[in-house]
Amino acid sequence: MLVGWFEQNARDLPWRRTNDPYAIWVSEIMLQQTQVRTAIPYFERWMRALPTVESLARISSGRLHKLWEGLGYYTRVRNLQKSARMICQDHNAQFPQQYDAVRALPGIGPYTAGAICSIAFNQPTPILDGNVIRVLSRVFAITSDPKEPRTNTLLWQLAEALVTRAARLSPPSGCLPCSALNQSLMELGATLCTPRSPSCPLCPVQPHCGARQRGIQEQLPLPARRPATTQRHFLAFLVEHKERYLVRQRPDGMVNAHLWEFPNAEVKAPLSTKLDATARKMGLRIIDRKPLCTLKHSITRYRITLAAHRAEVVNLGTLADGHWFTRRQLDRLAFTSAHRQILRAATL
Repeated sequence: MLVGWFEQNARDLPWRRTNDPYAIWVSEIMLQQTQVRTAIPYFERWMRALPTVESLARISSGRLHKLWEGLGYYTRVRNLQKSARMICQDHNAQFPQQYDAVRALPGIGPYTAGAICSIAFNQPTPILDGNVIRVLSRVFAITSDPKEPRTNTLLWQLAEALVTRAARLSPPSGCLPCSALNQSLMELGATLCTPRSPSCPLCPVQPHCGARQRGIQEQLPLPARRPATTQRHFLAFLVEHKERYLVRQRPDGMVNAHLWEFPNAEVKAPLSTKLDATARKMGLRIIDRKPLCTLKHSITRYRITLAAHRAEVVNLGTLADGHWFTRRQLDRLAFTSAHRQILRAATL
């Protein structure tokens, strides 16, 4: 029933047109913290540039981060390359088929390993992402917190029971039952069994849905408790000298490591009272009192306000770090999303 619905209604996504475990792996990593419509052009560009595990293992860090620029959570792409190098070294450049070997690769947790093994190799390995949690919570009317250890264990057990049962059935010719079952659960959660206003009348499992029968489908799964947000404020400075811009690269071990940014510093609000003092500490002088741009964005629980101003260097000899690049050279660098917006604002 569910698999039949999937075969008739599945979205045509580029990673569904292949059984290549490398391509499926890349798509699963991209889809962590990223919506499908955002991931599609990144995936297509990635596969053109890096069609094999070997090409991923060899690419330079700069080009690697440039391909990922804008997707965020850059640890994901660095783990992709670490894993590719492990695959080349330990598995003769062939993506491993054993679940434990896949799970041992950097950046691959139980869900991702289960997705790769079931979709690429049709193995009865369970998956449990946000969409599947929502579907199972509603179908089985689970009214406890999915993140609570006992409930989470139950959800994994249910997912395993379903894919194991699928593996035992006699599928139609050409059907990969484990792959189809897991993908159908994800597709159902993404398209019909949505967080709000689920399309229950169109759902293929609606007659068996415990939450629907009790009229509590929109209350499940129980919403996660959101951590308290923290406001943070930054001042950034666009410095130009002889048609070159001053930028610096974020060091290893930090958020957005290896990405490029303009000189900046965290300050306490209000931003306007910290402008000149912050610039002087960095060896800079403000030359434009109007903000170049003010940006608001979020990283995990932090709500960030970033105000950018034009500035000039007081004394070139006082700068301890940073690099000077032309506008064309900057276009080849991977910037954090906010600082890429600063560059666009400066050149409009």
